[in-house]
Amino acid sequence: MKVIVATGNAGKMREFKRILEPLGFQVTSMKEEGIDVPIVEDGTTFAENARIKAMTVHQHTGEAVIADDSGICVDALGGRPGVYSARYGGEDLPHPEKIKLLLSELRDTPPEQRGARYECAIHFVLADGREYAFHADCPGMVGYETRGQNGFGYDPIFYIGERSFAEYSDEEKDRISHRGKALRQMAEEIGRRVESGEIRVTNPSEKENNRC
Repeated sequence: MKVIVATGNAGKMREFKRILEPLGFQVTSMKEEGIDVPIVEDGTTFAENARIKAMTVHQHTGEAVIADDSGICVDALGGRPGVYSARYGGEDLPHPEKIKLLLSELRDTPPEQRGARYECAIHFVLADGREYAFHADCPGMVGYETRGQNGFGYDPIFYIGERSFAEYSDEEKDRISHRGKALRQMAEEIGRRVESGEIRVTNPSEKENNRC
């Protein structure tokens, strides 16, 4: 099944391909498809923003589209940055500076109060317009310093155990991450519906409304 991923984030795109392609999906990006459409993420929840992204690209292309919205939610900050993770401190603030800002807000917070979680909402829309939503999280904590070279976003300060997410291998991260969990939920659900005949996977040459 071919799916377009509604993201311009290269790190997310690598994870989508890495997780979904072994499960039988043909994953392509907006850039690869030549799609340049503005997406206004004005939702107040991860689920709302994921749907906005998926439906914007679906309405533009008529194709099957998958989108996610995700971020880090810090207990001591009342769940911030949350849906504003990518815009924390301002949209134009470089990501290393966003990390510095978050660490500065937690500078006097003791270890037992530095709990955090990554959240991910996935929205999948078929070419025929049917929609499916999924959600998963990954609990951890915010460390005191950046560590590691892998991953992206807030991975260098998001710790599970003694390591930051940026110190995990791709395979290790995918097994436990919020996005890995949510994408596997999606793949299992769509797979069941394909097997039952509820969703038909067509050949690329077929001109069906549910082409995907």
